[in-house]
Amino acid sequence: MTPLRVLVLNDNKADLDLIDQQLTAAGMTVDKRPIPSGESFRAALDETQPDVVLSDYSTSSSFSACDAIDILRYHSPATPLIVVSESINGLSAGACLRNGAEDLVIKKNIHRLPNAITTAIERRHPLSKLTSRQVEVLRMVAEGHRTREIADKLSLSIKTVESHRGELMKRLGMHDVVSLVRYALRAGLVAISP
Repeated sequence: MTPLRVLVLNDNKADLDLIDQQLTAAGMTVDKRPIPSGESFRAALDETQPDVVLSDYSTSSSFSACDAIDILRYHSPATPLIVVSESINGLSAGACLRNGAEDLVIKKNIHRLPNAITTAIERRHPLSKLTSRQVEVLRMVAEGHRTREIADKLSLSIKTVESHRGELMKRLGMHDVVSLVRYALRAGLVAISP
């Protein structure tokens, strides 16, 4: 079995050591690095091609977990993000989950992290079966766009959009548009407004 690649966005050495210890014991390869900006995060994604991203709620004053989720949504939608934090209030937790975080793990329950990672990867795996165009169509369907609007925005025929939607249902094992929308929302392809 190939070890899982985990990208950790955290500036705190003690946190990094704690995460590294838990994940190394579970057979996961950990890439720890400071990420000061969106550009450096995109570069890290391209370089490491992680299976999962772990982030403190606020990695620095200029780059947060929510910023990372926004980048993952378009740059690497099949890669889940899990927030690992000392503590997080209900409002922050809700904001992260609505924005597309796959899970939240509090440090006092760090033993949960390997299982949370495995579950998050399994939930996002169906997205890896889709082409980038299909992900784009799925995102637009979840945002509430009608077939004609999607066709116009993507410069496609209506028949092609319908074909993409049918293929999405087939590849994701779903039988209706409502299920597609639920999955897209759950996978964080679109942010849920508070």
